[in-house]
Amino acid sequence: MAATRRARIAFSDSAIKQLEELTTERAVHALDRALVAISVDPEIGDPIPGDGARPDLRQYADEFEDVRVLYFVTALRTVVVVAYIET
Repeated sequence: MAATRRARIAFSDSAIKQLEELTTERAVHALDRALVAISVDPEIGDPIPGDGARPDLRQYADEFEDVRVLYFVTALRTVVVVAYIET
């Protein structure tokens, strides 16, 4: 059985600032679970309509964990860039 290759997660500057503001274990856990899901399947999130001038943004929301992540996937699908985090 071949191992599933996961996408690498990278963060925009604004997402890094949001990471630094996470103070509860619950929020960190919720974000961690969301990032694992996205790294395993970058297409898991819903597309956000855009103007075509920027990368195609996607939104992953988990209401049970109360987390939302906006991100885009690089052309080779090997890197997911997180643009916004909401917990």
